[in-house]
Amino acid sequence: MPIKPEQLAQSLNRELKRCYLVFGDETLIAEECADTIRAAARAGGCMEREVVEIGGSGDWQQLLQSAGALSLFADRKLIEIRLPSGKPGTEGSKALQEYLTLDTEDVLLIIAGKVDRQSQRGKWFTRIEQEGLAVQIWPVKRQELPGFLQQRLKSAGLRADRDAVHLLADRVEGNLLAAVQEVDKLKLLATSEHVTVESVLSSVLANARYSTFGLADTALSGDAAAAIRTLRGLEAESTQPPAVLWPLSRDVALLACLHDDRAKGQPLSRAMNQRGVWRSRMGLVQGAAERQSADGIARLQKLAFQADATVKGFEKGNPWDVLDRLVVLLAQGPDGQSVKLSKAR
Repeated sequence: MPIKPEQLAQSLNRELKRCYLVFGDETLIAEECADTIRAAARAGGCMEREVVEIGGSGDWQQLLQSAGALSLFADRKLIEIRLPSGKPGTEGSKALQEYLTLDTEDVLLIIAGKVDRQSQRGKWFTRIEQEGLAVQIWPVKRQELPGFLQQRLKSAGLRADRDAVHLLADRVEGNLLAAVQEVDKLKLLATSEHVTVESVLSSVLANARYSTFGLADTALSGDAAAAIRTLRGLEAESTQPPAVLWPLSRDVALLACLHDDRAKGQPLSRAMNQRGVWRSRMGLVQGAAERQSADGIARLQKLAFQADATVKGFEKGNPWDVLDRLVVLLAQGPDGQSVKLSKAR
């Protein structure tokens, strides 16, 4: 049975097995597990690392050739295979099973994408578990993100208030790489081991005069003029449109969900709680929800889709122009007064 990432270090402390399979959709955690295995392999005498690129069925022969080749610098080496699809295919399955019959001191590391249930019943997977270890990585869910961040902060030697953790989770929702970067930034910038809401806000805004999350909050607050100034500032700082669009799209999706909840008779406060709205943002979200009608939300969704399409080249136009309209509509609602937009760019 596959183990969890947090069980890997303990297993490596007991013994270094001859093969490891790290699989799952969270690239960051997969790479961290792979780094842990690489370090253990070096400590176990694998001073040479050989990466086998699998681009087709014929490439699997490189694995068997690598196993039979003598290392120039050490008695053992680490052979690393990347398998994004999570499926080795017929040739790969045969090659892996054959490799595991060889009398070799080398260590094999396979980094794969998602391996489905059917593949986990395959002979190649079963043989890997018999001879080595499989590490399964599950996606970090929204409700699990605060716990993930709390553990990261603790590992970094920091103590964080509950509200600070939830604010950080809200700011990096769904992006584990951004989460780890923010923890690293907090470690560098924090004046003490105690992390507060103020510490997080200072860290998030430390590297930029204008913040994409600040833009979303300003638009939710109803201040269209200030939101446009922030948008212009982000553009002037060469912030990429996708980074600006992401928090805006997230809040548009939230407003759409809250509108549906209210249409079903649910009070807005309860709907916000169930949707995981952080309490310091409830006032902003409530104000925005009350400004928007069904027509306004439909227009917001259309503009968010259009901005994404222009960024990706599916539609012609300047994404910043679409973001202008999106921000103003989000701030004012469909019945608001228009804001004069400066065209100077």
